[in-house]
Parts: sequence; C-alpha cells; structure tokens
Amino acid sequence: MKRRRPLARTLAATLALGTTLAVVTGCSKDEDEPVSFDTPRGGRAADHQVAQQHRGKGEAGEGTKVPETLFPTGPKAEFTTANTVEDGTKIGVTEVHGAKSGFTGKVWVWAPKQYFDPKYADSGFPVLISLPGGVGYPTNYWMGTDLKLQSSVARWSEEGKSLPFILVMPVLNPDDKHYYDGSDIPGQPKMGTWLTEDVPDFVRANFRTFKSRDGWAFMGSSSGGFVALKSVLQKPDKFKAAIASGPDYVPDSPLWQGHGKEQQANNPEKLAAALNKKPDTPGNRVYLGFQIGTKETSRGKLNAFMRAYTNKGPVKAHLQVIQNGGHNARSYIKGMDEGTIAWISKQLQPPIPSS
Repeated sequence: MKRRRPLARTLAATLALGTTLAVVTGCSKDEDEPVSFDTPRGGRAADHQVAQQHRGKGEAGEGTKVPETLFPTGPKAEFTTANTVEDGTKIGVTEVHGAKSGFTGKVWVWAPKQYFDPKYADSGFPVLISLPGGVGYPTNYWMGTDLKLQSSVARWSEEGKSLPFILVMPVLNPDDKHYYDGSDIPGQPKMGTWLTEDVPDFVRANFRTFKSRDGWAFMGSSSGGFVALKSVLQKPDKFKAAIASGPDYVPDSPLWQGHGKEQQANNPEKLAAALNKKPDTPGNRVYLGFQIGTKETSRGKLNAFMRAYTNKGPVKAHLQVIQNGGHNARSYIKGMDEGTIAWISKQLQPPIPSS
C-alpha cells in the first residue's frame, strides 16, 4: 500500500485534485454576508410523520416506506456566504464546536433550490457529506465554485439524474501536519467522532433531514474517499451509501504507531469482512460507489478490494471507470455525471412533495 504523500508534497497533491491556492475564486460580492437556510415548515407539526408512501426500487430491489422527516432541532447556527452558485443559491459557512469530539472546525453547507420550494416544506432532504483529498484543512475544496459540485447537483437534479442533495463539506483534518484517517486516534483530536457524529448532529440541528439512514451518505476523493468508505462500513446503522473516488483502503497515518488494535478497528478491509458475516438483509446493506480513472495506477488495488469484500453479502458495490480520468476532482465529477450520482440516488430517500 502506497502511503499518502507527506506534507512537503501536499500542495502538489492538492493541485492535482483539481483545486487551486485561490480555492475561493469566483466568490460573489456578498461573500461574508449573513445567509439563512430557514424555510417555512408547512402546516404539519415537527414531529408529524410524512404520509407513508413508497419510493422506486433501488439497485438491490428493495422497496421501503418513506422515513420520518426530522425538522431542525436547533441550536441554530449563524452562516455567512462563502460562495454563490450559478443558480443563485448560496454556499454558507460556519464554525461548529463538536460536543462529542471536542473538536471545533469549519463546515460549509449548500442546499438546492428544491429545499426552499414550499411544496417540500414538510419533507426531509438527503444529505451527502462531501470530503476532499489532500489534508482538507483549513478549507474543504468542494466549497469552491470552480469544481462545480453544487451547480452539477443542481443540474443533475433538474434532469432527474440525481436527488437534490444537501451538500455538507466539513474540514477533514484538524491541521495540515498529519492525516488523521477520519478516526479517533488515541491522544489525537477525535476526527472520526467529528465527521460521523458531530457533523450530522449539526446538520440535523439546522436542516430538514430524514431520521432513517436512507437519507445519509458520504462522498470523498483520495484521502477523503478512504474516510467516506471507512465511515459507512463502520457505522452502517447511520449511513447507507458512499461514493469513494480513488480511495485508500487501509489506515496508514503515522499517528497510529503503538495503537494497532484501534488502527484495525478503522480498517475498511476488516470492517467489510465483519459486515459480510451478517445476514444479507436490507437493514445491513451498504452501497459503495467506487470511481477510478483509467490513468490512475491504483486500479489493481481497487479491483482486489472489490473482489475480496463486495457483492458477496451486505456490502454492495458499483464501479465507475472514468475514461482518460486521472486522480483529480474534475475527473470524479465527470464520473458522477456518467453514472455514479444516478446510482447512489437510487439507494437513498428522495424528498416527498406535498400532495
């Protein structure tokens, strides 16, 4: 397993992943102005369950009832504008103190136009926690409009290719000195708890979501792809699916030294093997959408992981091979457009309009 690049090469890796030093290029004139994601609640009480309906069957052929909508629980965060998307929607940013992890970091959020449509006022929305490659600190490069993640989701949802996801973009690491593998490494900031507990709690506090795991997924590239993969396998009761683009497959932070037991508890290979020992029932299934470019050198490792751990039990997988794609964010957006976003959308819960 090739180790992730040390800090001295982080800049080159980050540039290769499709961002720039000026990651906030294209910021609007209202940058840093307050922005609100509040919407009318509609006529139903916050604890009222959305009428039971059936959604389309996913790839696994399972039909499920619409999960209960969870209205914002508070406390309400204060957002400022980080960027404005082509359709006029805003990317907001705030600082979140993680009550469970103790870590405080920035989180960027975007909600699609459908979120503000009165006909969806009583419905939750699916959440896609989006993680960058590189160290992912002090910014998450998906918050920049140059990569067009938000505008692509907006277009795809209008085309019927994608669900109208709420995109949540937290910092991936607590500093730019190390990779923390999105894990609770003993003696270090609890980044696993931050990403899988505190960030979702913050989203539930401020947005209409679904109580069921059917409304929760991860997306990540490279080091962020590893965390997306690991988090879903580690907590299948909380997250149903992930897009893992050019990911790593084992935890390899140097900070694990002396903590082998905890390291293996965050190893996707071990986690997938353990999950596959459980019955292949809808409640146990997780859905992993892998992406790899034909110019990447790690296809062999991905193929080996898929052969060993996927589609033999509850761990289901989809592979998107990106022609002429490299190890970079723009290639991965292309792969999402070519199939992965439609695939993951089939596995998750769409918002339900009022009748």
